[in-house]
Amino acid sequence: MNRFLKVMKALSDKNRLKIVKMLQQRELCVCEIQAGLKLAQPTVSKHLKILEEAGILTFRKEGLWVNYSVNNKPDNPFVSTLLGNLRHWLNDDPEISELITRLESIHRENICN
Repeated sequence: MNRFLKVMKALSDKNRLKIVKMLQQRELCVCEIQAGLKLAQPTVSKHLKILEEAGILTFRKEGLWVNYSVNNKPDNPFVSTLLGNLRHWLNDDPEISELITRLESIHRENICN
């Protein structure tokens, strides 16, 4: 039950849901997520840590960049099920659709220099 609760708590925050929806579009660095959500870097990092600890996200380092993505091979069946469904959920929400549209113009080369 604890694994289930950890996943549900991680997804119970509006900004964390937005992060997952952003990362379902493409791999992003912290500065791109920060620009999309218009939040401070420490706040974004805290949200990313919670999502990572729940097994929802993974990251990889590439030089100076830390790239985050949705965990495509979670060992937690609750993560698999929720991520599969979340790919289809909330897409018609005005905040989510506006964020996804804005994400098209957010690129690290323009904001992380």
